[in-house]
Amino acid sequence: MNTAETEIPIPIRPAATVLICRDGAAGPEVLMMQRHALSDVHGGSYVFPGGKVDASDARLDPATHLDDRPERLQALLADPDIDAATAAAIHVAAVREVFEECGLLLAAGIDRAGALQAAALSAQAMPFNDMLGRLGLRVATRAMRPWSRWITPMQPLHAPGKRFDTHFFVARAPAGQEPLHDAHEAVLCAWLRPREALERYWRGEIALAAPQIMSLAHLGRHASVDSLMAEAEGRAPCLVRPLTFDIDGHRAAAYPGDPLHPERARVMPGPLRLVLRGKRLEPPGGFDALWQ
Repeated sequence: MNTAETEIPIPIRPAATVLICRDGAAGPEVLMMQRHALSDVHGGSYVFPGGKVDASDARLDPATHLDDRPERLQALLADPDIDAATAAAIHVAAVREVFEECGLLLAAGIDRAGALQAAALSAQAMPFNDMLGRLGLRVATRAMRPWSRWITPMQPLHAPGKRFDTHFFVARAPAGQEPLHDAHEAVLCAWLRPREALERYWRGEIALAAPQIMSLAHLGRHASVDSLMAEAEGRAPCLVRPLTFDIDGHRAAAYPGDPLHPERARVMPGPLRLVLRGKRLEPPGGFDALWQ
């Protein structure tokens, strides 16, 4: 084994992603979007809506436009290195990115008419914070729960040269709203059962990055949105710092609990290692190992 970690410093950008879920006839479905093929991060891949935290996310007045106190949001993230203002900005970024990428607005007490008003103002290039102020809306942070936190390794399997510290949230799909891709960063929106998405990936029909694969395998263990929301409410978000390396001529990523990972305790269900074989990331035990 030859580790591919280097000491070259790569800036880590804070980001936020939301796993928006709804109950379907065959079980929970999660909203996924296909990135534009020319996107500089995960181009052409199916991802969950999300993106980088912007400076404007920290400028939103919490007392006016958040439905919870920043101190409580800080506690929910369970990270002593994140202060209350930063925790609030991460939550705002999550809601803003979902709205900008697929038109769903997680706002307290909003109805279909309000969502359409918000979309109309956004179409006029009104900034997100200004739109909230114009409509008197509060970001529905209570509708989301922290799920996991992924920190890109020094040598990522995808998008080399870019590193993110991404907070993943779970949220129930807002009633009366339908997602619509922005036709800029994303070219498709789809509601997929987690196992269905992974089966399509295994057949080569869609592209997925490692955090999406592992998150889908985690979500796929739940029979309802109530069940997965209950899990999120009952535990702190799991911290995932993958270790990438070369083994037997293949690139691979190990996760906490794998014998080759320095963190020996497992932090999430699913495989402990993914190996890149051709264009597909595979657990050593094959597809069924996704459900270990």
